[in-house]
Amino acid sequence: MPPEGGAASGRPDPDAPSVPALAGAGVPGVLLVNLGTPEAPTAAALRRYLAEFLADPRVVELPRWLWLPVLHGIVLRVRPARSAEMYARIWTPEGSPLLANSAALARALESRLSRSPGNAVPVELGMRYGQPGIDAAVAKLLERGADRLVVLPLYPQYSASTTGSAFDRLAAVLCARRRVPGMTFIDGYHDAPGYIAAVAASIREFRAAHGKGERLLFSFHGVPARMVEQGDPYLAQCRRTASLVARELGLADDEWEVAFQSRVGTQKWLTPYTDELIEAWGRQGMQKLDVVCPGFAVDCLETLEEVRLRYGELFERTGGGELRYVPALNDRADHVEILAALVAAHGALPEGRATGDGAR
Repeated sequence: MPPEGGAASGRPDPDAPSVPALAGAGVPGVLLVNLGTPEAPTAAALRRYLAEFLADPRVVELPRWLWLPVLHGIVLRVRPARSAEMYARIWTPEGSPLLANSAALARALESRLSRSPGNAVPVELGMRYGQPGIDAAVAKLLERGADRLVVLPLYPQYSASTTGSAFDRLAAVLCARRRVPGMTFIDGYHDAPGYIAAVAASIREFRAAHGKGERLLFSFHGVPARMVEQGDPYLAQCRRTASLVARELGLADDEWEVAFQSRVGTQKWLTPYTDELIEAWGRQGMQKLDVVCPGFAVDCLETLEEVRLRYGELFERTGGGELRYVPALNDRADHVEILAALVAAHGALPEGRATGDGAR
């Protein structure tokens, strides 16, 4: 017979180790995830960053025995210096635009979610590659009292190479923990009404200030066509985002187009290619072209250097007039509101609280 007060008595043993409460009953924490950025616009920093980024099997879907010798023997000897020059064109006193803009968005979202006294919702930013990493962001959320996570990758359209890769890294981080917190993973919001309305509003406001271009080009980051052929929903989601925004703006079919930027290598990527389309329109003598990039939650290398500067120069050089880039949503109030609605809909607010609609 066990002694009185032991396990068989049904009474708690004061000497037994305490068991934490089940996750889900306490404080939620929001983890925002973005792609990542080098620490400086230098070849050395780019080499470290690209070594991590391009080694991800979700990004380059080639056998490791074939790709890694090419990556370390050729790519990382040539590409870092060229990429560093691109970053140097848009680097700011605050550092990388992607990091600065993502951090501002995270602060604004935390402020929005924590309006009510005593109901603070911690928000942390984690980068898939580079710093601050997802591991550090998760650790901070748990240190701040979160017992469950709502994870929001800042990719409106799902791709295995972005959203899927973020999940992979998060899973690896959590696998190393003794206690895994409860988690909700938001895999995209490409057609969320609030997101569509915010993108449309940003275009409307831009055109009110600068006039209307002859055409509106929706430029999304490209992916190898093979990914879509194997089932990735990215292409369909990009097209749906663009068509919904165009409808919100009341555009006719000949007033807008979808294209894909940032391709590398010789394999076929999603078409049409943004640079080829811009060059063709320049040769036709188009004078005002508006470009928006609704696949990027915040401005970064691809929007500020590739589209605004490099493609703007291409458009002018080939006979076009002015390419006008419509800024990303960044930390606009309506962008913060839709992200708040998304995470609230997935449980990132204490019971009894709500935020604006438009999540789905």
